[in-house]
Amino acid sequence: MKIAVFEDVKNIKIREIEKPQVGETQVLVKIETCAICTWEQRVYSGVKEVPFPFVGGHELAGEIVEMGHKVDARTLSIGDKVVFGTNLACGQCYQCKTGNEQNCEYFNHSQKLEGTPYRGLGGFAEYILADSKRVFRINNVSSDIATLVEPVSCVVHSVESADLAFGETVMVVGCGIMGLIHVQLALKKGCVVVAVDQKQERLDLAKEFGAHYIVNNSMENLDDVIMRITNEKGVNAIFNTVFVSKLAQELQPLLAINGRQVLYSSFYPDNPMTISPDTLHKRATRIIGTANSNSRDFIRSIALIENNIINLKPFIGRIIDFDNIEEALELSLTQEYYRVVIKM
Repeated sequence: MKIAVFEDVKNIKIREIEKPQVGETQVLVKIETCAICTWEQRVYSGVKEVPFPFVGGHELAGEIVEMGHKVDARTLSIGDKVVFGTNLACGQCYQCKTGNEQNCEYFNHSQKLEGTPYRGLGGFAEYILADSKRVFRINNVSSDIATLVEPVSCVVHSVESADLAFGETVMVVGCGIMGLIHVQLALKKGCVVVAVDQKQERLDLAKEFGAHYIVNNSMENLDDVIMRITNEKGVNAIFNTVFVSKLAQELQPLLAINGRQVLYSSFYPDNPMTISPDTLHKRATRIIGTANSNSRDFIRSIALIENNIINLKPFIGRIIDFDNIEEALELSLTQEYYRVVIKM
């Protein structure tokens, strides 16, 4: 089979290896599409350090073509269309066994990719070997849209971490694909949504999705706008999807009493920020970290997508053939598209 391997920064090559053989509880998925996440962009550009050679790709959709003899045939069958939640959670640690697979104590993006000679995630390939517990059936959804189940699941986890209530005012900072999914889910939670970005076309899409307010913070003073919208109270929740530590620090004072800021993005570089502990104490504000998703999040995300509860079509910018994966990665770096999808 073909597999695309990061051999160094800005150096990806398609190699030929043997197709993996399924174990007793595994399935072999023939990958149809795989979207390029910001994470893979950072690996390709050298911002995120990984041990080379390395195989990226974790937002994928495909079809089961082989099954181990101990896979429960009541839940999965050859020919099923599926999405994949990665094999990175161990399933055995305290966090995994208490329903927090997303925070597995041994979570490791650079572990050995079973059935291949490489480390990594495995989506940039024609086939992937998966534990049957990590694949999820999806019906009547095109494979390009199905690649977005994984990012939607991460946002579902983020939104639920904030414990939103009807009528609360929510600010989403950064209107890339992840921010705009936050906008849609916060609206479904019955919140007043303020979308913030410096690119007007992204704000226009947020408005199209239903955001009540849009703020271009390169042209307007964000503090003034938020205090005006909230009658000087501040917002109840902030979803911060921007990777700049300084911005996280600047946003914290915009929270209302009992407000919470969710740090959704990874931070590069990971610079410390200064927060007043006495303000946290007196105003009962919180900072919440969130990363990845779990099986529950996947199931709920599939329901949202299968039933057209959220709109993902605007996020598919380009679909590029697998043989041109280097072109696809370069296109993704331009940030001209929300998602570039590789078609196998």
